[in-house]
Amino acid sequence: MYNDTQKLIAKDLLSIKAVFFRPEEPFTWASGIKSPVYCDNRLTLTSVKVRTDVETSLAKVIKENYPDVEVLMGTSTAGIAHAAITAHLMDLPMGYVRSGAKDHGRQNQIEGKLEAGQKVVVVEDLISTGGSVIEVVNTLREAGAVVLGIVSIFTYGMKKGIDRLNEANVKNISLTNFDCIAEVAAESGYIKESDVARLIAFRNNPSDESWIGK
Repeated sequence: MYNDTQKLIAKDLLSIKAVFFRPEEPFTWASGIKSPVYCDNRLTLTSVKVRTDVETSLAKVIKENYPDVEVLMGTSTAGIAHAAITAHLMDLPMGYVRSGAKDHGRQNQIEGKLEAGQKVVVVEDLISTGGSVIEVVNTLREAGAVVLGIVSIFTYGMKKGIDRLNEANVKNISLTNFDCIAEVAAESGYIKESDVARLIAFRNNPSDESWIGK
């Protein structure tokens, strides 16, 4: 059901505890939503093995899905390092997009040289509801860039995120996803097999907390 890359990155993220599963004691997101999962992909940068797997996989996915790419643009701040390393591997220029324009200096929101008409791939670490990465896409489009699509390390696959990406007419390719990590976690003994259904119930409707305590 899942390809080799999806399984490899899922195992990598679990091995360094970049993804925590805690269905019995849910985490609380800033939005107030209770979540059985906490994901911190910044930890991939401190593991040489995992970092190598992630960046080489990003490069491979970009070459396969966006062969015409001319520039990589990272999301601020989590996508910047991944965009830089992947761009180095691919011998491409890179830059990044701030969440808002600076209030000093040249007041840039896009950092790095970007010319109108250049074909860009956005590099993101994870996608949940998709709001922040779509803001980056819109900023690049307003600057005249041709956004070919997004690559990300991990996606929750939430309906809201999928719908937003479709509405923005932008494609995302993730190295791995919530369902794959849940399956690998159960196979590896990180969680109980019975927890998988609870995790998927959360993914399908994050605002419905009926999965808690089941």
